[in-house]
Amino acid sequence: MVQAYILIQTEVGKASAVAETISRIPGVIQAEDVTGPYDVIVRSQADTVDELGRMVVAKVQQVEGITRTLTCPIVHL
Repeated sequence: MVQAYILIQTEVGKASAVAETISRIPGVIQAEDVTGPYDVIVRSQADTVDELGRMVVAKVQQVEGITRTLTCPIVHL
């Protein structure tokens, strides 16, 4: 199992709607709107890194109102 944080920048005023929409995507554990350089932070999981990448590109990045994403896989050192 691979988990990652996805940091999302949105259009002005769209953070709440983006977080709500993303929270319904399979594999998303949690989606929260936040303040700072990013507008939404998502915790997600998938069986493989490839599956995680497909989820980000095919589902998360397709949500209306998103301008940029940064995916940060969780590592256990």
